[in-house]
Amino acid sequence: MTTAPSHASHEIECSGLSHVGSVREDNQDAIRLSGETPAADRRLFALADGMGGYSHGGIASQVALETFFETFYGDTVTAVPRRLRRCVDAANLSVYQMAQRLGAVRMGTTLTAVTVVGQNLHVAHVGDSRAYLIRDQRAQCITNDHTHVGDMVRMKVIPPDKVRTHTQRSILTKGLGLSLFVQPDITQVALQDGDRLVLCSDGVWSVIEDQEFALLAASATDMNDFSQNLIDLALERQSDDNLSVVAIHLQQLGPAEAPAGQRRSWNLLSPIRRRVWPL
Repeated sequence: MTTAPSHASHEIECSGLSHVGSVREDNQDAIRLSGETPAADRRLFALADGMGGYSHGGIASQVALETFFETFYGDTVTAVPRRLRRCVDAANLSVYQMAQRLGAVRMGTTLTAVTVVGQNLHVAHVGDSRAYLIRDQRAQCITNDHTHVGDMVRMKVIPPDKVRTHTQRSILTKGLGLSLFVQPDITQVALQDGDRLVLCSDGVWSVIEDQEFALLAASATDMNDFSQNLIDLALERQSDDNLSVVAIHLQQLGPAEAPAGQRRSWNLLSPIRRRVWPL
């Protein structure tokens, strides 16, 4: 099992775990949590799930996260939504070029990354890993699955409760490294003190219902306990994939973020306020 170092301060407590699971021979997931970085005043958390159907999934996830973090902390000037888009573009290109160097037909990975700025959560997302926001004993997924089944849910062909058991659940429509260009979801969510966040690979959320994330968060003593309990439950339910979790507790938020000049559109996901940034 891979354990990312946990960090605790008066503002953010976080923990990350990645486990090969009980079926796969190797772990193609990767997680990364930033510490207090002298070069930037923002913390960054990310998870990537290498695509097992293609070559070198483990390399793809590691390369994607390394490039994403380097790009993010190499630019402290650009507004966060646009910077996240640039990070995704750089990570996508790095994975694509690595595939060419290795002679792989295709290499791919999901990527879900979040950063907290003031009272806002900024999210960059490609693939079918998920981000959950837990508030008032309720868990809500704040990312869209970029899969054929996810498309069917959004078109109301099938109900959301059929996703976990659908035979085509893991067929992605987007992933990093599959082509020279990718269109990520770049979104923003208004936060409150006490919110908890979970990033997880599909090996975890496919066997844990949305509301169970909130129940486990309420019973955990800290984020290390929370992330371990999620991994243990996924193992108990015999998930057939790698298992990765990043758990975050926002104990004290900073001042409100200064408004940026980008165009914005508003979606209301009661009780969670969400912005979609068209870039």
